[in-house]
Amino acid sequence: MTAKRILIVEDEKPIRDLVAFGLRRAGYEVSEAEDCRSARARLVDQRPDLMLVDWMLPDMSGLELTRSLKRDKETEDIPVIMLTARAEEQDKVGGLEGGADDYVTKPFSPRELLARIQAVMRRASPAGGEDVLEFEGLRLDDSSHRVTVGEAEVALGPTEYRLLHFFMTHAERVFGRGQLLDRVWGGNTYVEERTVDVHIRRLRKALEPYALDRLIQTVRGSGYRFSAREG
Repeated sequence: MTAKRILIVEDEKPIRDLVAFGLRRAGYEVSEAEDCRSARARLVDQRPDLMLVDWMLPDMSGLELTRSLKRDKETEDIPVIMLTARAEEQDKVGGLEGGADDYVTKPFSPRELLARIQAVMRRASPAGGEDVLEFEGLRLDDSSHRVTVGEAEVALGPTEYRLLHFFMTHAERVFGRGQLLDRVWGGNTYVEERTVDVHIRRLRKALEPYALDRLIQTVRGSGYRFSAREG
């Protein structure tokens, strides 16, 4: 099996070297960049399976880099984990809303970082099931990893894709945030329940141009439901 490729974008060389060493020991292929400009150059050379991006970089913030990646068709589906010393909830939410798939606060242990990477990669590659799912004109083709409405392709990040896949295979049922974390993120991940709301908002925003955001309903006091029925 080909080793998964990870791009580390971190300006502090001691941290970059330590992370790279741990990842290579774990069997990953690693490339490194000290700023956003060099990260862009690495992306042209070789597409990574996941990126670790430091929040504070010398030429632009890691959050700005992540946002730009998620706006670009060529890079929007690359999972991003942000590395930062910012531990406040508003910073975590800001990072997730900016497009990051997870958020690791410094200092972190190598074991925790590896666990986060493995969890995000699992979410980026949903387990198989029915190849094609259709609901109210929304079509999810799991074999090609595409979501379409008519001829239009819906741009989704890996977590939103997995969330939509779960909803489409469990329509009309209500799931609490904790249940969604267990079923979509996986029971061994270190993710707060607030993260669910962030990804629900992202999924709704992606479906909004097709008037299909209505399918994801908030059930007050209970959680979320995927349904074409009102209320």
